Amino acid sequence: MPNPAKPRLALIAGPTASGKSALAIELAERVGGMVINADASQVYRDLRVLSARPSPVDEVRVPHRLFGYVDGAEACSAARWAADAAAEVRRVHAAGAVPVLVGGTGLYLRTLLDGIAPVPEIDAEVRATVRALPVAEAYVALSREDPEAAVRLNARDTTRVARALEVVRSTGRPLAAWQADRSGGIGEALDVRGLVLLPDRETLMARCDARLVQMFDEGGVEEAAALLARTDVPADAPVRRAIGVPEIAAMLSGTLSRVDALAASQLATRRYAKRQYTWFRNQLPADWRCCTASNSQFYFA
Repeated sequence: MPNPAKPRLALIAGPTASGKSALAIELAERVGGMVINADASQVYRDLRVLSARPSPVDEVRVPHRLFGYVDGAEACSAARWAADAAAEVRRVHAAGAVPVLVGGTGLYLRTLLDGIAPVPEIDAEVRATVRALPVAEAYVALSREDPEAAVRLNARDTTRVARALEVVRSTGRPLAAWQADRSGGIGEALDVRGLVLLPDRETLMARCDARLVQMFDEGGVEEAAALLARTDVPADAPVRRAIGVPEIAAMLSGTLSRVDALAASQLATRRYAKRQYTWFRNQLPADWRCCTASNSQFYFA
């Protein structure tokens, strides 16, 4: 329920291509707000086109924060982003404006609002051993060493299975136990008005496909080529794994045709959107609103 005694925070979330950015700008104009990015790819300065960052024209309409503020040679963690976002929220409140948080990275949002689990640094040898395992073997090991996590996770989710296994092996404590000790979240101190955009799936998939065509035609290929040409960006940097970059890299090397690179990028985007859709549908707090159209009126008195 709205709590007028607390500073206000508007939050617009949802899968990629759902219309979040347009709605965030519309809301910020209406309430005198500033838009704060909560998308893991849009933090990188190198990926304006391929991450679908707001255009320069959009950024003139209302102030935008934390878009393209991290160089691709760096890795931006959820903890780093959450600290930066919390600082921006404070600055926006101090200026007498309304922060409008917008993005589709659920981990970022949860870290900011709920806090972060104080998991110690993972032993490098343990991490290397776990990450070298095929996901099927890692899942079998996780079923033995942290059965509750195994039940909770998809057996084919390479990243999350590996994370849970490396945590229990390195710390001797299940990931869920660490997560129960979360700290640093700002959600309790704010009047959070959350809205999740969940268009019907057919419409969402069509938007994803159309947007990839536009990205390839309007600078995405050149953007990826410039990034790939940088010798200071590690091969395993998160920015190099952003959707579109590996596919365009294969195209530029002659492994894929342009048509096949586009199709592969579209497929990766649809799969990502489906994962986001499922996450937001299942993780939606009871007091957040959910709607199917990006032009829906967002209640924020």
